[in-house]
Amino acid sequence: MFFRHTAFALATATLLALPLAARAEPGGCVKGAVAGGVAGHMVGSGHGKGGAAAGCAAGMVRRHHARKEAEQSQQAQPQNEPTASGTQASQPAPGNGAAQ
Repeated sequence: MFFRHTAFALATATLLALPLAARAEPGGCVKGAVAGGVAGHMVGSGHGKGGAAAGCAAGMVRRHHARKEAEQSQQAQPQNEPTASGTQASQPAPGNGAAQ
């Protein structure tokens, strides 16, 4: 009984400390594997490894989608280049009543 409480406390501390050590990206194999392994262990005997594998896969998919969204949002932002005087040229926003 003591080992079970110790293991649970260690897993909880690991889960709480992991975001501090990791980069600020969502998901990832390690974070998903830890969460899936703990969840699988709590479900029943022999499910920890399966939960870790599923959590790792889900974490990798989540990170892939987050990186893809970040790349698309970065490309969608207009790139204003500085002019000779060192200031950026401003372009009127579409639909502000400017003549076309």
